[in-house]
Order: sequence, then structure tokens, then C-alpha cells
Amino acid sequence: MRKTVRQAARATAQLAAVAALTFGSYLFITVLLFTAVATLVVVGAGLLPETVLLVRRIAGAKRRRVAQWTGREIPEAYLPVTGPLRARLRTVTHDPGSYADLRWMAAHYAYGILLFLPLLALWPLGLVLDGLWCGLLRRRALVLPLIGRLADLDAAWSTALLKPSPKALLVERVEELTETRAGAIAAHGAELRRIERDLHDGTQARLVSLSMRIGLAKRAYDRDPAAARRLLDDAQDQAEEALTELRHVVRGIHPPILTDRGLAGAVRALAASSGLHVTVSAEGLSDSGNGPRAPAAVEAAAYFVVAETLTNAAKHSGSDRAEVRLARTATALRVRVRDEGRGGADAAGGTGLVGLRRRVAALDGTVAVTSPAGGPTVIEAELPCVW
Repeated sequence: MRKTVRQAARATAQLAAVAALTFGSYLFITVLLFTAVATLVVVGAGLLPETVLLVRRIAGAKRRRVAQWTGREIPEAYLPVTGPLRARLRTVTHDPGSYADLRWMAAHYAYGILLFLPLLALWPLGLVLDGLWCGLLRRRALVLPLIGRLADLDAAWSTALLKPSPKALLVERVEELTETRAGAIAAHGAELRRIERDLHDGTQARLVSLSMRIGLAKRAYDRDPAAARRLLDDAQDQAEEALTELRHVVRGIHPPILTDRGLAGAVRALAASSGLHVTVSAEGLSDSGNGPRAPAAVEAAAYFVVAETLTNAAKHSGSDRAEVRLARTATALRVRVRDEGRGGADAAGGTGLVGLRRRVAALDGTVAVTSPAGGPTVIEAELPCVW
């Protein structure tokens, strides 16, 4: 009996919150109607985005309340309300998630009190009848559990009304893909600018110098063969340096070793040349490139995650040790890089993390950065793929 009373009390608190929210919705709907009328006459158009954001917060509070009762989260899908007033108005009037919130609020306006009113009868009736039923007839309570059923009913209705519709999920997905596409284009543009800079400042300058030395050697060949030979020796050195820089540029585009030896072998070679003491572990990946491999774009993104992170560790961490873990799962490739440095890595601080996030997001992947002050810094990336 005591357990039943406690459960009924918890359900009562849930339904009391429903009633309180219903009373609040009565006031809020008045504000909403005022906003709608004001919007029609343009004077109150600026109120509409703020009103919709307030509806989202109320719906969010209801989602959390239902999650506490049922133990199951209700996802949400909204378009971000940002930018100038015209853009904000366009967003709130085309957002399926906001319309779902309004439908829930209108329904809650009708059924909220209807679920709460039976409590006034069920509590005294349940305490009397269930007490007699349990004390005299030695049977379990029957009336008080009905309060929990009412709370279950409210949770079921709210879940059905507040969960995102397929259209809302599609709109959110399109918005996400638009953002990642823009990030991918920005990352691609930055990469092209880097390649152009490397070619212009390095390789092109060396090739110009090489051409000049060959020209001087040709003019000096008949009158001073020894000087011409020295100039040709210098030209050969210049050519070798230009070739080295070209290889560096090519590795920056797509490392040949990644094609030849696969991700695990390429990362081990990268770790060996990083200047740090790096331990590499690869679960489910071959060092020789044999066996199942992720798509080339996924391997390239994972390689550059490791390369960028080790470069940052060498420059900024203050530590000479790092650890790289590669893991193949049924549906993804996971990359984890850890260093024991000073920490404090910030995506907005120019450490290359913005470009790294964009590269991974372009493949529908995710990046998580943990870098408290004092370290360690851990960067984890997950790239979905089919093996």
C-alpha cells in the first residue's frame, strides 16, 4: 500500500505539472494570439521569432518532464533562428518543428485540465477504498494506480505530438548538409590556397633559380668551364631540392604511401617522421594495406586528422610523446590521438581544428576535442564508412 501511495504521489506531481503548464498555456495562447494579430498589421512582426523561441523553450521543458517520467528522451528538430529579422521570420514560418510545438500546445490547452481533474476524486477515493481493500480483503490497491495511468496517458500524448515529424527531420538534415557542404567548400578552398602558396613560394622560386643557373652555365661554358661546372652542380642541387618540395606538396594532396600501404602503414610512417615519440595501435587494419580498407576519402580524412593533430602537438603541447589509435568498427573508422602536453587546444585559436572539423564533417563524421588546461589533449574522430 505504501509503495502504491508513493507511486500515486509521483504521478500526482507529474499531473500537477501538466495542470500548471496548462494554466500557463492559457495565458501564453493569449499572447500568441496578440502576436499573430500584431504580425498581420506588421507592427508586431518582430515579436513572432521571439514568441516561437519561447514556445520552443516551453516544449523543451515538457520533453524533459516526459523523459523524467518515462525514461525515454523525445528528440527535437528545429531550424536555427538567426540573422536579420526577415531571415528569422522566414525561418519560423517554415519550420515544421515549430508547427509541431504549436499543435502540442493547442492540444495540451484542451486535455491538460481534463487529466488533472480526476485527481480530486481519485485521491480520497483511493485512500479509502484501497485501504479497506488491502486491509480487510488482503488484495492489492486498484484505485490509486489509476493516477499513474493518467500520467502515462499524458506522456504518450505529449510524445506523439512533440516528436519530430519526418518532414522536420528531413529539413534539419538538409540544413545540416548545407552547412557541412559550405564547410567542405571552405576547407577545399583553403587547401587550394595552401598548395598554391607552397608552389609559388617554394617550388616555383627554386625552378626560377635553377633556370637562371643553367643559363649562366651555358654562357660560361666556353670561356670558363670550371665555373660552368660549379653552376651546373648548383643547378643539380636546386633541382633535387625542387623535387623534394614537390613531393612534399604531393603528400599534402594525397600521400602516395596511403595508397600503397593503407592507413595503418601510412600513419606509422607519419608517426616515425613527426619528431615525437608516438605509439600507434591499429585494430582491424593491416599495416601492408591488404585486407578490407575504408574508402579512399575516408582514409585520407583519417590520415590528415592524425597529421594535423601530431603537428599541433609538436608545435604547441610541450610534450614529446603522443599516442594514436585506429579502430575499425562495423560501420565506421575511429581515430584517437592523445598527447600529454599542456592542453588548452581551442578550435577558435588558429590551431587547425576548424579545418579538421570541416574535413571530417564533409564525410558526415564527427570530431570531439578534450583539452583541459594542464592536459592531456585528446582528439577523437569517427568517420562512417562501409568496409
